[in-house]
Amino acid sequence: MAQAVHAPHVVVLTSPGVGHVAPVVELATRLAAHHGVTTTIVTYGSLSSPAHSPSLASLPAGTISTAALPAVAVDDLPSDAHIVTRIVTVVRRSLPHLRALLRSLLASSPAGVTAFLADMLCPAALAVAEDLGVPRYVFYPSSLMSLCTLLYTPELARTTSCECRDLPGPVVLPGCLPLHGADLVEPVQERANPVYELLVQLGLDYLRCDGFIVNTFHALEHETLEAFKELSDRGVYAPAYAVGPLVRSSSDVAAGGHRCMTWLDAQPDGSVLYVCLGSGGTLSAVQTAELAAGLEASGQRFLWVARVPNDMDNCASYFGGEGDGDDTLGYLPEGFLERTKAVGLVVPEWAPQVEILGHRAVGGFVSHCGWNSALETMAAGVPVLAWPLFAEQRMNAVKLGSEGVGLALRVTAREEDGVVPRDEVAMAARELMVGEKGAVARRKARELQEEARKALVPGGPAHRALAAVVEMWKRAAASPLVAVAAAAGAGL
Repeated sequence: MAQAVHAPHVVVLTSPGVGHVAPVVELATRLAAHHGVTTTIVTYGSLSSPAHSPSLASLPAGTISTAALPAVAVDDLPSDAHIVTRIVTVVRRSLPHLRALLRSLLASSPAGVTAFLADMLCPAALAVAEDLGVPRYVFYPSSLMSLCTLLYTPELARTTSCECRDLPGPVVLPGCLPLHGADLVEPVQERANPVYELLVQLGLDYLRCDGFIVNTFHALEHETLEAFKELSDRGVYAPAYAVGPLVRSSSDVAAGGHRCMTWLDAQPDGSVLYVCLGSGGTLSAVQTAELAAGLEASGQRFLWVARVPNDMDNCASYFGGEGDGDDTLGYLPEGFLERTKAVGLVVPEWAPQVEILGHRAVGGFVSHCGWNSALETMAAGVPVLAWPLFAEQRMNAVKLGSEGVGLALRVTAREEDGVVPRDEVAMAARELMVGEKGAVARRKARELQEEARKALVPGGPAHRALAAVVEMWKRAAASPLVAVAAAAGAGL
């Protein structure tokens, strides 16, 4: 009797945070729509945010399911523990729950578990999949250059003793832009912080995987991809597959009649500067006031997604905790809303970013340079004014700027307090929207928009890369040795 053939079934473990959940949802959607793969997306009960829910609730029934690992205690961590420390601690303490879930899926799912994908902050979980005989991959939702620097972190820690910002020369990795130490990921900037050693271990844990599935595309990181392939061909690293940009398509339904879309409809083409510093980005009260004053002085039309300031933590809203509209607007300078009502709109907390960037009225984007936002602005062909805050955002700003693809200008903060003053905001906003440098960035943005489109068409580079990965999964699932190992891991 012929054995039934089931669609490949992959399990994807995502880190907490909208910036991690959203690209996982898009990856699972494409796997189902274009490659016939079913997916279980695994989230964490700890550190979850209500902002995750809309993305997960919209998943197509039958092909994509979700599971949440039980919450684990993290109240023993210091109150000022780094955000990555909190996430990695949750990942490690949840490993027994993950093992139980994978065993259950191996035993109960018709296709078992064809492959296991761990998010960039969850590579400790690869050991569980390895023990259970399941092919294991890292889903990396940021740039390949960023991945290269994290893989290099153990070597950097071994060969240097100073803080990253004090490195005597740039870090030069194969196929990557030269990076000053201060532009490396923010968690490695302070050796005394416990998060430093966690990042070193992260780089070592990546070596357990069978491949990296990266949210990038060839035209954006061609040289890095070629150099990484040479390394993987020599067995230094597992191969990398560029499957991006994983960006949600614009949808009138998704915008949901948001009032900012009605406001944009009334603005001239290319005239509005969109200001949003990400789902987790938070400014201080002083910086919020300077940004407001700079936008007003610039004379440019603007749409600003503003959040309640926080003087202690620039990623205070990462796990949610948003204020209401009155709280947010109350922090703006007195009279600001009235004085700018003819040219500006301030939206508290959230707005439909993909739809905004795709609107004909938007001509520029003040962005924190989170990778999701970077890809979304490329897909829309909108130039950027880079304002990095944390994580790998400084590195992304370098990649987007004149040293890299050239679609971003940069704001400059004062050395004494790190605040970007109002005069700088006004000057940079005008340059992006109506200056010569802005015009060059706009041309570069449109060129990348076309390249991003080409990457995703059927038969394009991203489609082929993902198809190649799926074919490997299918071959692995058909292997008797893999089937025996998986059955043994499931306790069958």
